[in-house]
Amino acid sequence: MQEVEVIIEKAILVGVNLQNDKNFDYSMEELENLAQALDVEVIGSVIQNLERVNPSHYVGTGKIEEIKRFLDESQANLVIFNDELSPSQIRNLERDLECKVIDRTMLILDIFDRRAKTKEAQMQVELAQLQYMLPRLVGLHASLSRQGGGTGGGFRNRGAGETKLELDRRKIEDQIARLRRELEGVKEQRETQRKKRRKNEVPVVSLVGYTNAGKSTIMNRLLTKLGQEDNKQVFEKDMLFATLDTSVRNIKLPDKKTFLLTDTVGFVSKLPHHLVKAFRSTLEEARDADLLLHVVDVSNEEHPFMMEVTNKTLAEVDIEDIPTIYIYNKSDLADVNYPLVSGDNIWISAHEGKGLDELIELIRQHIFSDYVECEMLVPFDRGDIVSYLNSNAQIKETDYEEQGTKLVVELKESELKKFEQYVIN
Repeated sequence: MQEVEVIIEKAILVGVNLQNDKNFDYSMEELENLAQALDVEVIGSVIQNLERVNPSHYVGTGKIEEIKRFLDESQANLVIFNDELSPSQIRNLERDLECKVIDRTMLILDIFDRRAKTKEAQMQVELAQLQYMLPRLVGLHASLSRQGGGTGGGFRNRGAGETKLELDRRKIEDQIARLRRELEGVKEQRETQRKKRRKNEVPVVSLVGYTNAGKSTIMNRLLTKLGQEDNKQVFEKDMLFATLDTSVRNIKLPDKKTFLLTDTVGFVSKLPHHLVKAFRSTLEEARDADLLLHVVDVSNEEHPFMMEVTNKTLAEVDIEDIPTIYIYNKSDLADVNYPLVSGDNIWISAHEGKGLDELIELIRQHIFSDYVECEMLVPFDRGDIVSYLNSNAQIKETDYEEQGTKLVVELKESELKKFEQYVIN
């Protein structure tokens, strides 16, 4: 049997530092992590400081020569640019470098493509990929125009190439329309579920943050801590974009109070615009939240920048003005005191399980502030009320008196109205 030769992708990274961007070094480091997430071997990088990018090649012409020499010396077969390139820039670069060129957007789309597990996430990624491809079709068909020539057949061939381009364009536009329709259907289902939750008055708490900050780990540790079955655990791994699918878990506290905890896709700097739009319905889970838990990897010295990116991305999908707790996770890897609470900021280590009690308390203060404590006297023939309260409220004391069962209960103000006639003080 003939062995299939596996081509190992060896890449050179190219970045343009525009107007002395203070986060430039980190975004290049992140680009390398993104490439490695796709098993691409990074050989090295070429950097240029510019006031503005070169419209035709993104980098200056002198740099093209430098990249070409580097390609020859290192035998690399791929060049990855740290920004989204225009269709004509990709075309010009591939022609002059004689090698495959991709940009940061393509890289992120590819990772999302590999990580998407549910039908919804797969549709969202496909939609973003098609929207990215549509204006770049011309470049993909550049080779067609080089197939002209022959005896007077050049025009005829070029015409065929253009027809093929139109067909492809139409096919992609039809696919985009189909995916949009299907995602609209999914969005309506989500909205129905959300309406039901609102009707049941179950508070919603949403985890948000940069990719790999530890959102899924926090969700899993909370489930374990509260003794909730293992099959509810969500996937967690130390890698970029481990979670693309929104997970919703019902968290039940020892005092019978419950809330829903949702986990959302992690963010990254220069997250492609199409992708943010495609994942909009998933992110809307966070828009309806009563409380956001913004998870930060405090062990990464770039965490202020990551927080800025997260807040900017949330604003892009209109997630603003929601009460937020900032969870500074991975404190065990940073030189900070933990567990520690200061206002709506908390320093924890989800990995070590330290700070979870304090976190639960903080969440409780935010979402259960409408609970009141009262004393009730329930007649013995209304055992149904006592059993309802036992299941749905926290009973702090129970005494049996001549007229009935005397209870000290903590419950929601809205629930209290139903039992007003039994309240004694």
